[in-house]
Amino acid sequence: MNKILFAILMGFLVISCDAPPQQKSETTTPQQNTIRIGNMVDGFRPNADKGVTLTEARRGFQTKLIRQESASKIVPEPPAQLARIVYYDAKVGKLAAYISKPPQQGQRFPAIIWISGGDYNTIDDGFFRNAPPENDQTASAFPQAGIVIMYPSLRGGNKNPGVREGFFGEVDDVLAAADYLAKQDFVDPQRIYLGGHSTGGTLALLVAESTQRFRAIFSFGPVEDVRNYDDEYLPFDQSNEQEFELRAPQRWIQSIQRPVFVFEGEEQPGNADSLRSLARNSRNPLVQFHLVKGTDHFSVLSPTTQLLAKKILQDNKSSTKITITETELNQLLTK
Repeated sequence: MNKILFAILMGFLVISCDAPPQQKSETTTPQQNTIRIGNMVDGFRPNADKGVTLTEARRGFQTKLIRQESASKIVPEPPAQLARIVYYDAKVGKLAAYISKPPQQGQRFPAIIWISGGDYNTIDDGFFRNAPPENDQTASAFPQAGIVIMYPSLRGGNKNPGVREGFFGEVDDVLAAADYLAKQDFVDPQRIYLGGHSTGGTLALLVAESTQRFRAIFSFGPVEDVRNYDDEYLPFDQSNEQEFELRAPQRWIQSIQRPVFVFEGEEQPGNADSLRSLARNSRNPLVQFHLVKGTDHFSVLSPTTQLLAKKILQDNKSSTKITITETELNQLLTK
């Protein structure tokens, strides 16, 4: 299969982005949340106020929530041979997470935090069930390769303190999860990565725009602006434009200071239009965009996470040397 690589080039990529929205299940877990994907928002102001970072813009801002929502769901016990439940300290209190068992004792391993799609605030044991390759949202390629994986729940998810904020306070929760992960004696604190899919991919981009904490970030199927999502994912005051701006990945691409790789399948259902918009408006050489032919929003995950797992294992120098080429993706996708 072929892939279109969207390099980060000045003034490059002039592509129509008017595909109609579609709906598709976003999670491997029993909740089966749905999400609108593929509907680009016009009139957006990318890269405005380039001297201001997302972290600076967020400082002192208090989001106004019009709905107070929490899941009130227990965290099911994972298979004991694969993972355990832990609790990490965040601003709102202790939040639950799954963390996989290290391949061996007495060593430090690379690790990745993975944010699922749909209701990314909540976790369950769907991560540990077998999934078909055309829709494997478990990110199991990483622990199977010997990489420690952490699946954090976030504020308002499960029985956690706090309420859902829709891509705002959750950024702080992911950073708190990274702090916890870095303190584990079986994790190499210099080799912690972040990945996410769909809504989780959008959140991963916002985290990437807010920190230098991660060695590299992998975002699958994000949107450029959260207006693309259904209201169920947006519990804040939508009459306030600043609420949207502080949650819009395209607005803050220049804040990214660590390598970021954005992937999406070219076929529907998918957020290919959002990837094109992000690529067209990016001037940041640290961000790469890959639109993969022959895959969609879901089938792009399995082969690409397998490739990324191999890349992470090889990424053991003082700074990351991860690169993704068209040839590599083509070879993996044609197996």
